[in-house]
Amino acid sequence: MGLKKLISSCTPSHLRSCIRSVTYMPRPGGHHAAKPITPITSDGVPRPVSLIPGDGIGPLVTGAVEQVMHAMQAPVTFEKFDEVHGNMQGIPDDVMDSIRRTKVCLKGGLITPLGGGVSSLSLSLRKELDLFVSLVNCFNLPGLFSRYDKVDLVVIRENTEGEYSGLEHEIVPGVVESLKVITKFCSERIARYAFEYAHLNNRKTVTAVHKANIMKLADGLFLESCREIAKDYPQINYNEIIVDNCCMQLVSKPEQFDVMVTPNLYGNLVANTAAGIAGGTGVMPGGNVGLEYAIFEQGASAGNVGKPKMVEKKKANPVALLLSSAMMLRHLELPDYADRLETAVKRVIEEGKYRTKDLGGSSTTQEVTDAVISALK
Repeated sequence: MGLKKLISSCTPSHLRSCIRSVTYMPRPGGHHAAKPITPITSDGVPRPVSLIPGDGIGPLVTGAVEQVMHAMQAPVTFEKFDEVHGNMQGIPDDVMDSIRRTKVCLKGGLITPLGGGVSSLSLSLRKELDLFVSLVNCFNLPGLFSRYDKVDLVVIRENTEGEYSGLEHEIVPGVVESLKVITKFCSERIARYAFEYAHLNNRKTVTAVHKANIMKLADGLFLESCREIAKDYPQINYNEIIVDNCCMQLVSKPEQFDVMVTPNLYGNLVANTAAGIAGGTGVMPGGNVGLEYAIFEQGASAGNVGKPKMVEKKKANPVALLLSSAMMLRHLELPDYADRLETAVKRVIEEGKYRTKDLGGSSTTQEVTDAVISALK
């Protein structure tokens, strides 16, 4: 049964439990997909989750999540892989075996070296596991200053093709050809996910972001696919916007956007722009999900993974990954724990006593973590 059919079969009282928090990230195909997530075994054994601390601030913020999960006694145990770093040639087999077994991974940032023939490990993970959905939730947090209020939007980005296909080569010295690949199959499935997400989370509008006025075939195919899927969701408003106009509208009237569905590259740009206007990349949760696997990480990074001063002074902001781990708990069908964690994080932000430098404070990662643990009580 798909997510749309699941909702339509709900009774009125059941319907309220189907509509989750804004950070609920459903699996494609719904709860009745071929291999459902089991949050906890019948004998009370915690649910294993793969953990990649990553580079730079990664170990600091993933360490914060570990402490908070332990403090709230969440039924989750981590299989931790400290050896994974962005300058490696590939993901070790034991790490991939763990993710394929647990089906869920929490990940810190991994650097992507420029040049040298080393590809992005994060991109490799998404392609290898077919995590075709990237989702970033950008919203105002009470008590946190931003230049705009009433921001509450979700960027749903196709995660496997487009300019990120990696198909480029040098034709002759000084001339490089890079191919942008768009397929109907991938466009339709990301569009359907966006509409199903909107339906389950009580969102009203889906906006397709494109550049079909120039790339008439590639982005034209993406738009055509979105239009076809939109017909299956008449209760959800559907509109379209050219990507350059989208960026201008985001920084002038961001409250007009609800759910945005984008090809790969545009989604990266739009998500980081939206994060910037809503409070910064340090507080925006996100994740990547496919039919079988999911990886949760900071929603928008904007190159802050490897800032040496932040690492040296241990003042990395753990809020984004803590909120991402709340998304992970909902994905594991542990909504009560997710609510507790999200409420505690928001309480710390609203009180304003413990904040890292990017949020106008001077607290360390550990001080913010301790404040969240205190707020759990």
